[in-house]
Parts: sequence; C-alpha cells; structure tokens
Amino acid sequence: MERMNSLDAGFFFAETENHPLHIASVTVFEGPAPTYGDLIRLVLSKLGQVPRYRQRVRTVPLNLGRPVWVDDPHFQIRYHVRHTAVPRPGGPDQLRNLAGRVLSQRLDPDRPLWEIWLVEGLAGDGRWAMITKVHHCVVDGIGGVDLLTALFDLDPGAEPPAAPAELPPAEPAPSGAALLAGAATEPLRQLAGLPGAARAVLDGRALRTFGLGLPRAIGRLVRPASSSLNGPVGPHRRWLWARAELAEIKRVRTALGGTVNDVVLAAVTGGFRELLAMRGELSPTTVVRALVPVSVRTLAEGGALANRVSGVLVNLPAGEEDPARRLFLLRAQMNGIKRTHEAVGGEALVRLAGFAPTLLALGSRAALSQSQPLIQTVVTNVPGPQFPLYVLGRRMVELYPYVPLAMGIRVAVAVFSYEGTLHFGLTGDFDGMPDLDVLATGIETGFDELRTAAKHGPVGPVQTPAGQSADDSLP
Repeated sequence: MERMNSLDAGFFFAETENHPLHIASVTVFEGPAPTYGDLIRLVLSKLGQVPRYRQRVRTVPLNLGRPVWVDDPHFQIRYHVRHTAVPRPGGPDQLRNLAGRVLSQRLDPDRPLWEIWLVEGLAGDGRWAMITKVHHCVVDGIGGVDLLTALFDLDPGAEPPAAPAELPPAEPAPSGAALLAGAATEPLRQLAGLPGAARAVLDGRALRTFGLGLPRAIGRLVRPASSSLNGPVGPHRRWLWARAELAEIKRVRTALGGTVNDVVLAAVTGGFRELLAMRGELSPTTVVRALVPVSVRTLAEGGALANRVSGVLVNLPAGEEDPARRLFLLRAQMNGIKRTHEAVGGEALVRLAGFAPTLLALGSRAALSQSQPLIQTVVTNVPGPQFPLYVLGRRMVELYPYVPLAMGIRVAVAVFSYEGTLHFGLTGDFDGMPDLDVLATGIETGFDELRTAAKHGPVGPVQTPAGQSADDSLP
C-alpha cells in the first residue's frame, strides 16, 4: 500500500465526466502490424518494470487521507490492451477521428488507470499505430516518456523477452479500517516532512527572488486576454496534429536568439493569431495566456512513478504582427521566469497543500473542473529521443502527444520531439473548438514566418519606458 503524493491526489480527485485527466500518445510504426497476441505478450513481459500498471486506486473513507495504490486482485491484461482498426482508406483523418473518440473516454477508476490500443488498417505500406493512455495521477509527461520506453527497443533485431507464465499474486487489499488507521498516522508523517517543504517555500534567497518576480507574474495575469478560448467544456474531444523539423527550429534559434522552447512558443503564438483573426477577435493588444508545465524532477527521480511538475504563466503576444518581435517578447518573459524561480516556488506550494487531504480533495475538483477566465491554454513541450525506437522489430516513425483539458480551457497544445521532428498534438473541446484545424495549420505557418524572419537577423531591442523591461512591454 503506497500513498499518493499531493499533486497525484489532486489530479485523481479533480477528474469529472467532462474532464477526463489522462495523458496519452498516438504512435505510428512501419508495418506489418504485430498480432494482438504478440503485443499482449510484450506488455506482460514489461509489467515487472512498471508495477503501478497492476495497481488501482483506493480512497480513504471521508477523504481523511490521500488515496493509496493497491494491487488489483482482478487484473486482466486483455481489458487494458485492446485491438481495433480504422475505416478505409485509413488515412490521417481516419486515424485522428478514431484517436479523438478513444481519447475522449475516461479510464475506469476501479481498475489500473491505463490502456493500450493496437490500431490496424492504416494506409501506406502496411503502417499501424498504438494509442496509449495513462491517468495523470500515475505520472507526469516527463515520467510518461520513461514509462513508454519500457515497450521500446533500440535494436530492431532484439528478441522480445519471454512473457511470464503467470503474474505474481496480488497483495491483499487493505480494509477500510486499515485505510483509516493509516490516515490517522499520516499527519505525524507529514509533520516530519513539513520542515523540508516549508524550507522549499521559505528559503531566504529563493523567497526574495520569487518575491521580486511576483509583480510581473501578477501583471501577466491582469492583462486582458482572449475570452473565446474559455468556457463550458463537454465530454467529447477533437484531436489534430502538426509537425515541424527540429533542424529548422535550431536555425531560427541561432539567427534570432532564445531557446528551442521559445521558438516553439512563438510558432504556437502565430497559430493562435490566425485562429483569433478568423474569429474576428484579434487586435494589436491581444494575448493568449498559457500555462506552461515545467518539470522539477531531479535526475535521481527520472524513473519515479509520480508527478514532479510545476507550471508557469506566459502571455503569448498574438496581437504582435512581427514574428521576430513575438519571439523576442516570449524570450524576455521566459528569461524573467527562470530568474525568479516561479516554477520551483509553485511546486513547493503544492507540496504544502497536501497537508490537508480533505481540503485537497474538495479544492482540486473545484479548481480543475470549473471554468476560469485567467488561463486560455496549456502548452507543454517534452523532449524525446533523437534516435530510432522499435516495438517488436517495427520502427516508430511518429509520436503525437495528447494532454487533457481542465479549468474551462477549451484547447491545449502538446509537443514531443523525436528523430529530428517536433510532433504537435492539439486537443480541443468538440463543441468549443470547431475550428481547431485553423490552429493546427497556423502553427505550421508560424514556423514558416519565423524561418523567413531569421533571414533578416535578430530583432532590435524593444523600446520601453525607463524602468521597464521587455516583459513589461507586452500588450
């Protein structure tokens, strides 16, 4: 019996019918497709590396403690590994439509919180795909990469490990009384860890630095932002993808400055600019406020099955016409955020929130399932391997990520880099984002604009009043 940390528990409690909180991916492979039985045996052979995949969640009565992970006594691999096919002609539209339906469905909270779908029928030299889903309370995006690689080989000729004849027996499930007893002693264990969590928040130097950056963070929150990207969210999802070449992004970075992530954010900003222009909502002062998840996972925690992620708020300057200046403004914001340690401070506050489990349960659902006007989107960028990966001797050629929607946010953007290509997965509320394709094509156009701007060299300094920074000059 292992107890969830505060952030994992928050994700578990926050899920509702209209807000399924799993992360996922759609991976495309060169054919021929393996048999369903071959995939079953491969997954069985890897379960020993990911024991959480045989565990389910048990809540404490009255939420007097954080939920715990326990072995599922009725674990059935065929429930979690499924088999389907796309209709003819098996092109990108058919795969994206299928993925949108699968990704809209909640994971069963009474079972281990994951699924893998083997998808056949893709056009193009017998290609096939996998759709993988895992609940956000199990792992964050960075850790999710660690889990996903458990199925991969580096050598196409590698022999798959033998599946076990039978799985180890499940540990007996705790009784309700045992859960309550554990919850009764949990405050003492939490108090033992309180000094460390408090130090993370109250560390003098970090606190001063965080405090200096707080006015700018608040300033980003109070600037008027686009409103049509927020609102009621239903249970169904649209899901699309886009692509960009990493080498071209690096050339833009070299010519215009910033990081690869800054260039990605600038291209996403271009996509939102096109979307809002089509909706008639664009003005020179328009911004789209994005929550950008940031990993606070240490090297020692690289394989840990838990969330170690925080987030920062970034104003995407969609109203700025000049693509090079968009990049400059985003670069200034991100540099300021790094200097003031906003992500680490936010993560430490989440740790302190876990000392009140019942309030955590109520607050998580209220925070993530209710609409709010401050944040319009999520943009997350996960670096992946730049070398080929294989499943059962078949080479993976594409991986498109999926992130869930919450807090009345109707659209989210996830990015995964693999073998020199950035793969964008765009999640949209089915009713609130009927024009999601405009955003997808707009992101690719945004990269085209940056490549053109890179030919003219870096943009000059932004002219701001005395005492202000480029961050302050955002509309």
